[in-house]
Amino acid sequence: MALKPTIYKMTIDLSDLERSQYQTLNLTVAQHPSESVERMMVRILAYCIDAHEQLEFTRGVSATDEPDLWQHTLDGQLCLWVEIGEPSFDRIKKSVRASKNVKIYSLNTKSDVWWGQLEKKLMNLHLWVYRLQWTDVQALAALVQRTLNFSITITGNSAYIAAELGQTEIGWEVLKRGPAELYKG
Repeated sequence: MALKPTIYKMTIDLSDLERSQYQTLNLTVAQHPSESVERMMVRILAYCIDAHEQLEFTRGVSATDEPDLWQHTLDGQLCLWVEIGEPSFDRIKKSVRASKNVKIYSLNTKSDVWWGQLEKKLMNLHLWVYRLQWTDVQALAALVQRTLNFSITITGNSAYIAAELGQTEIGWEVLKRGPAELYKG
């Protein structure tokens, strides 16, 4: 018998001070049986950082031909591909061919090794790479409940998160800068 995903219901009061966006997001998120809570929460954080009305969660880790998040234009063209974790170089090349804007959010303890192996290969590719600190990601995961109401305030390269179980700050380092302006419309 196959394991079923765990479903989380979330209400997020999002304040993105960099983009002057203030909204309430009501999300139903499925955590794949093979996905850690930490990875799921980074997917949600990436969704908040890149919030846009056309941004969508994909089928996730069970779909090898899709990113974790994507955004299409109104005419159906893929304009943003978001990966969570440390994808292979071949997967990154595929994403760059598929979308003109690509973001990678690296989060694991092996992030430094992954970046050291791929940094030179990625320098000529059109993408953004961010690294989140694993201890910050673990602190974020510690706030999770199946029904979750929380607020996220994004400013600079940090997000401040407050939930019923506590609060934390999670920062990210920009390892590689992509295009000057990502598609937002």
